Amino acid sequence: MTDIVLKDIDEVLLERIKRVAERRGWPLTQALLHLLEQGLYAVEGDGRLSFDNSESSVLQEAIAALEGVPDGVFSLIGQVPGGADR
Repeated sequence: MTDIVLKDIDEVLLERIKRVAERRGWPLTQALLHLLEQGLYAVEGDGRLSFDNSESSVLQEAIAALEGVPDGVFSLIGQVPGGADR
């Protein structure tokens, strides 16, 4: 495999990469390879994400359930009955 050298990398970017590596328990080189691959997938696909069949059906079921919620219900989330006089 070819070695890749990153010169003059921004300190903030380097810290972010290190955090990913630490969270996943990966060596820094594995984290860099994974992030590079994922970035390429996102760019090659014009940033569009797609779902597999199981994910797609779950999303469709969730949307259908939300479509069945009566209007005005979501606007009540977080409101206290009785309003400001409490």
